[in-house]
Amino acid sequence: MSFRGRILDYLSSRLADDRPSLRLVFWDGDRFEFAPAPSITITLGSPRLLKLLLTGNFVRLGDAYVAGELKVDGRIEDIIKNGILLAERLGGSTVPGRLASLARFFPARRSRAGNATDVCYHYDVSNDFYRLWLDENMVYSCAYFRTGSEDIDLAQRQKLDHICRKLLLRPGDRLLDIGCGWGGLLHWAAENYGITGLGITLSEQQCVYAREWMTRDKLDTKVKIKLQDYRELTGEERFDKIVSVGMYEHVGPRNYPAYFGTIAKLLKQEGVLLNHGIVATDPAGRSSGPVGGEFIDRYVFPGAALHHLSKTVFEIARAGLEIADIEDLRPHYARTLLNWVRRLDARPQEAIRTAGDQRYRIWRVYLAAMAYAFDCGWLSVAQVLAYKPIANGVAPRPWTRDYQYVKGAAAKIAGRLKWDAT
Repeated sequence: MSFRGRILDYLSSRLADDRPSLRLVFWDGDRFEFAPAPSITITLGSPRLLKLLLTGNFVRLGDAYVAGELKVDGRIEDIIKNGILLAERLGGSTVPGRLASLARFFPARRSRAGNATDVCYHYDVSNDFYRLWLDENMVYSCAYFRTGSEDIDLAQRQKLDHICRKLLLRPGDRLLDIGCGWGGLLHWAAENYGITGLGITLSEQQCVYAREWMTRDKLDTKVKIKLQDYRELTGEERFDKIVSVGMYEHVGPRNYPAYFGTIAKLLKQEGVLLNHGIVATDPAGRSSGPVGGEFIDRYVFPGAALHHLSKTVFEIARAGLEIADIEDLRPHYARTLLNWVRRLDARPQEAIRTAGDQRYRIWRVYLAAMAYAFDCGWLSVAQVLAYKPIANGVAPRPWTRDYQYVKGAAAKIAGRLKWDAT
């Protein structure tokens, strides 16, 4: 038997229990199919990639994919499904591999300059690139589905309104959005709830886009957007409501005390906080699923860090805020990510033109892999609602959750919370 034949026999034996729907194409054009009519094709551009595959070195294979040396063709959902299978069968679960994945959950304390650099790497790709696959309001966070069949535009409008209702927004409220992105939530709240607001972001492109959008729709007198770190907020201005959506993943658990302490200082008594973000599902913050966390840390979210929801709840309470409600949205994010990657996949040439072929390849796999991770329960996302107590140590709040689901209920309840609490 030839050397290549022995290699293929080895791979077939390792994958015998659950054969991938895979065609393997070698650098010389030779090919091997692991199943009839395979759904994906992996093309190895050089012999060294075969060695990486045999040893389960998916970190270096990821590098080769980004560089274009390793090519993967097929429907993105099939690519992720079979890629996970290969990682589980060939990547193993060695202690060094797990420790490498764990490292990204416990980063060093992030400086303001470091945070800004990391945020700009991810968000300052190109507004045109994000516009290709995000919704009409440019909301880059978990949508909110009522049936699961909604398109991404409707699901994101539902999310924006769900947040506004939870915050009990009413005309005249002063709202702070920490990590405001392209301004979608503030725009929605100003148009539909009559608030005035301040949004801060570390992304220059997001800041420019949000300012222009507010000016174009004549909301610039009600909403201001600043290029600013949350640690630069002095506390001279207080807010009725504070919201942070998809931002505290960049803060890191070691900075939670400063982060939630700043929020507590900026929030008026009886004010409301909604913190929305991705959380680890393992209570100890350990990596779940196959190896691959390094790819995200290197190519997508440098400096990001996750912890279990319990850590978030503890730090919010330690800052002096009273936890009122927690909602897990894990299935919603899996569906959101699947919507995004399908929209991105439908416009490859435009994506490559606006962000480059490497960035397109990275985001395509990243979005699909994250959808799979949420679907499997390796990650989750939660909204935590908290109130700032009044002098006696408690915060007035609604008796039920009706205000979150009944149209118009939030405004009515917000006006009589003091009376209800007595």
